[in-house]
Amino acid sequence: MVWVRSEYAGELAVVLAWLSALLPWNVTYSTLSGVGSVLFVRFPFFQVRYVAGISISKGLAVSTPLGALAYQEGQSIAAAYTAWAVGAAVVGAAVALSVLLYRYEERVEATVDAVRVMGALLSLAGVVLTAATWLLWTRGFPGLPIPIGVVLLYLFGGTLLVARRD
Repeated sequence: MVWVRSEYAGELAVVLAWLSALLPWNVTYSTLSGVGSVLFVRFPFFQVRYVAGISISKGLAVSTPLGALAYQEGQSIAAAYTAWAVGAAVVGAAVALSVLLYRYEERVEATVDAVRVMGALLSLAGVVLTAATWLLWTRGFPGLPIPIGVVLLYLFGGTLLVARRD
C-alpha cells in the first residue's frame, strides 16, 4: 500500500514542513500557586501563555523559545526550554528546505533526496520535542503537557521516510 505517489512526494514534503511549523507541539494547562490557571500553547517558534481570571491584555503573553529559556534560566525546567529551542531549529531547517524545494525542486532533488531529508528532519524534531515534553513533565512544572504536534511530527516524518520514490 502506497500512501504517497512518488510524483507528489515533494509537494507533500513542503506542505508537511509548513504544517509542522504552524501546529502546536505542546499544550499544557496548569494551576500555578499565586497565579491561578494558566494555559500554555507551544508552537515551534513561539509560545502563547494565557492566565485565566484577569484581563486579556494582562493575561496573554507571547514569547519565543529563546525568550522563554531566558526567563527560566537557572531553573531545573530550563533543560526543557533548551530542548524546545533545539527542536525549533530543526523545524526551522525543515521550513528552509521546504522553501528551497518549492522554489528549486529540480535542482534540490538532483542534489539530495529532499523528501527523505525532510522526513528525517521532521522525525528528528519529533524526538527532540518528545524530550522537551518529558522534561516539562518531570522537572516539576505543574500540569500535564499534551504533545499534540509531536505525534503529528512522527506521523509526517514517517510518511515521508516510507514514501515510494521512483
